[in-house]
Amino acid sequence: MNAHPFPAPISNEERSQRLTRLRAVLAEERIGAVLLGSTESLRYYTGLVWHQSERLVGAVVTPTALHYIVPGFELSRVESIPHLPGEIHVWQEEESSAALVAALLGPDQQLALDDALPLFVYHALARQFGPERLIDGGPIIRRQRLRKSESEIAIIQYAMNLTLEVHRRVHALIKPGIRASEVIRFIDDQHRALGAEGGSSFCIVSFGEATSLPHGADGDQTYKPGDVILVDTGCRIDGYHSDLTRTYMLDEPPADFARIWAIEREAQQSVFDAARLGAPCESLDAAARAVLVRHSLGPDYALPGLPHRAGHGLGLEIHEEPYIVRGNSTPLEAGMCFSNEPMIVVPGRFGIRLEDHIHMTEAGPDWFTTPAKGPTEPFA
Repeated sequence: MNAHPFPAPISNEERSQRLTRLRAVLAEERIGAVLLGSTESLRYYTGLVWHQSERLVGAVVTPTALHYIVPGFELSRVESIPHLPGEIHVWQEEESSAALVAALLGPDQQLALDDALPLFVYHALARQFGPERLIDGGPIIRRQRLRKSESEIAIIQYAMNLTLEVHRRVHALIKPGIRASEVIRFIDDQHRALGAEGGSSFCIVSFGEATSLPHGADGDQTYKPGDVILVDTGCRIDGYHSDLTRTYMLDEPPADFARIWAIEREAQQSVFDAARLGAPCESLDAAARAVLVRHSLGPDYALPGLPHRAGHGLGLEIHEEPYIVRGNSTPLEAGMCFSNEPMIVVPGRFGIRLEDHIHMTEAGPDWFTTPAKGPTEPFA
């Protein structure tokens, strides 16, 4: 069970502090406003949760005010769900939401755009503003979301603990003849039973050769004795993700599987050991690949070896910055959270992914969950 108490949700006070930081950047860089779409950044700054559609629902943040942009017929619904106080501006079906956004800015002011806005919104804004007045707000937003607060880390920790318990229950469930689809349904049910109201946010269950496909195979599979098992799943708590993978065997493993499993665990540990404050993100990916090369795997993305980056950031999005990948020179800072999953793929045979997550503290890296113990012991 989850030993940690259920965490407090993100408070309006914390969201107000986020808006204050965003407004300070707008004022400093002389940007008229930033437009947040129906994205996780809208949730991050305002608490308003809205799914993307063909109609713009969002917020215009200026250095002094918060304005919501809402279709007229959705007004009552928006008013009924949690969000920070702000003036709501409505547009009717025959009207232009882009024109409504433009009316909130001065004639020469620049508008920074949420980098997750859909292209059709950009085109409408470009016709209204002119492309030269639109700038990429992604770097501003992502830089602020990159470092998690203590509240965010507590929520992620709770979600990780919950999913780790689900993994334990799955390990006890799998028997010869069980189908992957049955395991996936069980995982969703267990996430809900343990307190994740939305169930599994995603789930991959692979047996045997299918484990060599990093994101799973099409169709259902049936577990048989001697199969490698890969389970990758997570949930959301107050919008924040968990994401954990375990790869193991129930039977005594063949020597080649045990050898590759040990190399995978060594590579995973090398990423943790390289995660020092100020270290560039790419150095962690390089550390994992160096382990593989020492064991005559790879190099680079060659197989047998590691076919993708060694990790990704995690928060309100399951994949977000910082990416643990070659070419990313972003230095590690306290508050950053990211996965550690330098998967090893042996084509046509099996793949081994051990995925745990790290959060950076003022003293260095810390695990959200303790890594697996051995090829038949997926828990410490």
